[in-house]
Amino acid sequence: MFTLIPSSARLWMAVFFLLSLTTLSSAQPTSQPSHPNIILILADDLGYADIGVQAVEPDVKTPHIDSIAHDGVRFTTAYVSCPVCSPSRAGILTGRYQERFGHESNPVAAFDQKWGLPLNQTLLSNEFHRINYATGALGKWHEGDTQPYWPLQRGFDEFFGFAGGMHAYFNANRTAAQDGFNVIRRGNDPVTEKEYLTDAITREALSFIDRHQSQPFFLYVAYNAPHVPQQAPPRYLKRFSDITDPKRKIMLAMLAAEDDGVGDILSKLHDTHLENNTLVIFLSDNGGPTAENASRNAPFRGFKGQVWEGGLRVPFMAKWPGHIPAGKTIDQPVISLDLFPTFLAAAGATPDPKLQLDGVNILPLLEGKPQPNIHPTLYWRFEPQWAIRDGHYKLETARDHVTRLYDLSKDPTETTDLFTAKPDIAQSLKTKYDKWASQLMAPLWPGRQEGDQTIGQIDAEEATADAD
Repeated sequence: MFTLIPSSARLWMAVFFLLSLTTLSSAQPTSQPSHPNIILILADDLGYADIGVQAVEPDVKTPHIDSIAHDGVRFTTAYVSCPVCSPSRAGILTGRYQERFGHESNPVAAFDQKWGLPLNQTLLSNEFHRINYATGALGKWHEGDTQPYWPLQRGFDEFFGFAGGMHAYFNANRTAAQDGFNVIRRGNDPVTEKEYLTDAITREALSFIDRHQSQPFFLYVAYNAPHVPQQAPPRYLKRFSDITDPKRKIMLAMLAAEDDGVGDILSKLHDTHLENNTLVIFLSDNGGPTAENASRNAPFRGFKGQVWEGGLRVPFMAKWPGHIPAGKTIDQPVISLDLFPTFLAAAGATPDPKLQLDGVNILPLLEGKPQPNIHPTLYWRFEPQWAIRDGHYKLETARDHVTRLYDLSKDPTETTDLFTAKPDIAQSLKTKYDKWASQLMAPLWPGRQEGDQTIGQIDAEEATADAD
């Protein structure tokens, strides 16, 4: 037998039910943004074998960075678009081969308005602004020393870091440059920073996440570790007391600070209930300069500043719980230019075709879907060096001006030159490269090649002296 409930009572029950839902909703600790957050963590001069999941030596301890690979996807054949810092970052921020707009080497002339990522280029930050994301840049910028090129003028809402290519880690408000262009800044204004710089960058990342929990955000965390100068506080050095090589010991300590920072960022996402709504990417800007910071690029040949695999192939991993399967390894070639369209696709946006991106949206691949022939051909120009990878063949001209051909499927360490044995393949790749190179601009400023090591050593010595 059923009892009819008067309509007025049913109305009050409905009101009570809706009020209950509202109360439950307001009790949630953090409201989720309607679009996913994007966090790009970029290491500086980190070698391919300098993370635990790719290490060839047992002294590497990066449990938090490794966790991104364990909880997501790791690419074993990931490239950057240049083997040195500034052009590589320009490629990431624009999704285009930076040689297309003349940004071919590190800008080294402070206060020259021509030296910086050209102002006519659209950056990731500009696109995220267009779709109403909060944007933040932290750490090393290296895309121009004068204010028109700085992050707040390029689509970022917030910035904490330095404009140049390197910086001391202690007494970080001081700088070796007498003109003061490279001081630590918050926004455009110089600030005094007393904390170890890697820890300070992490602190700022946690603050940004805290302040933007209720809106979608794009956060670019560009650590300058383990780039020289080699400086680490005792609390990190103590973890590697058994390492006898002093350079290697300091490098590992600097990396441990960075790894701790990555762990803190991941913990913050978990604690603020943003973990499942955040895509996290980790990679390095180029291969490691072993002679300078004792990094490792094994098993590959070459170092930072070279178009051998060791200068171009980098650690690259991503996690996004519920979207990216855990523990997957992908061998397909990808390149850092792919981040631009991939991030926008994750945010539900489409880049303007006028941008003429070279990167490809690899979100389907990240999600575990087949995506064959993403990059049948990849190119590099770092004059006088150049390279092209077409399928599994790679043709390259190194600093010695000798052109060589390798089959990377059989010879990833680039030890067996096939240039003479396979002239038809060599000529075919050279023709493709020449066609691509004909589309490029001449460099906007002179590059530095043979003097890179000496300049780097001088800069490191000045920055170390400044930190005393």
